[in-house]
Amino acid sequence: MKLNIAIFGLSLTSSWGNGHATTYRALIKALAARGHRVTFLERDRPWYRKNRDLQNWPYCRIEIYDSLKSLSQRHRTLVQDADVVVLGSFVPDGAIVGDWITSTARGITAFYDIDTPVTLSRLERGGAEYIDAALIPRFGLYLSFTGGPILQLIEDLYGSPRARTLYCAVDPDTHAPLKREVKWSLGYMGTYSVDRQAVLERLLFAPARLLPDHKFVVVGAQYPKDINWPANVDHFEHLPPASHSEFYCSQRFTLNATRADMAAAGYSPSVRLFEAAACGVPVISDRWPGLEHFFTPGENILTADSSADVHRLISEMPDASRRALGAAARARVLQSHTAEHRAIEFERYVAEANAGAAAKLGIVAA
Repeated sequence: MKLNIAIFGLSLTSSWGNGHATTYRALIKALAARGHRVTFLERDRPWYRKNRDLQNWPYCRIEIYDSLKSLSQRHRTLVQDADVVVLGSFVPDGAIVGDWITSTARGITAFYDIDTPVTLSRLERGGAEYIDAALIPRFGLYLSFTGGPILQLIEDLYGSPRARTLYCAVDPDTHAPLKREVKWSLGYMGTYSVDRQAVLERLLFAPARLLPDHKFVVVGAQYPKDINWPANVDHFEHLPPASHSEFYCSQRFTLNATRADMAAAGYSPSVRLFEAAACGVPVISDRWPGLEHFFTPGENILTADSSADVHRLISEMPDASRRALGAAARARVLQSHTAEHRAIEFERYVAEANAGAAAKLGIVAA
């Protein structure tokens, strides 16, 4: 069945300061390749408007709206007619948008949480601007970036009729190995986050100070001006997705650093983890529960607890072993973590939700 899908997300047009855009781009491209029709609706925001790296795109229709009033006036029919309407996390005024979607849509509705542990932490403290606890049971699906025990919590505590994983993924056409001169021994890509900075300090800044003859790099926006950057760490505020493969392939290793809420919940892979692995670059990751669900430590990913661990890997791992591990990481991604895998899962969840809705109405499939 070919679906008419409407997605309300944080941003598709700009990857500046967020990991949502590349996630949506990969998923939508895969859905379009499978014959589905997608419309992406994005709230106009000045910081994204100034940093748009996607304009016209053949895989979906893009609608930019400037207010809740214009959203309701211009797109009510779209929401009513869609087979599936998806609301993503961190959408501005998302709780209001979610109330409107679940009151207006005739098809399946889904909340796509790209930030599940952060969302649940905020709900525990009283609420999130982009989702309300009372809304969760109204969505036919809760699609979560985080798996493991947290799915049962979403159903039992918050009343979701159907919590399922829809992990981040990678577009292998965009992220692939390139032959490039190695510029940096270790690199990291990610927007600044207070609860992730300690990991970056321990696993990149400290090793950089221990290895003054090596070069390191960080790409990401919103880092405070008072950050004490080591002299051998380059910092760039932003790289468009078209430059990601070149960036990763110019490193000997890439660092995966996990936010505190994500690490505590476990089963929360970063999109950057899959991107780097798809480029065939060996990844050094902090440890978190469920990592082995996605990669096998020592076989297609490396783990580090301390700056000494990173120092040892950079200083002692032979290039042949490093390259073999990177190739194994890419093979694992292509086997299990591409956007096509997620598109197929999305179709299955929608079919499941449709069957559940039909059963509620007493309709028996022929």
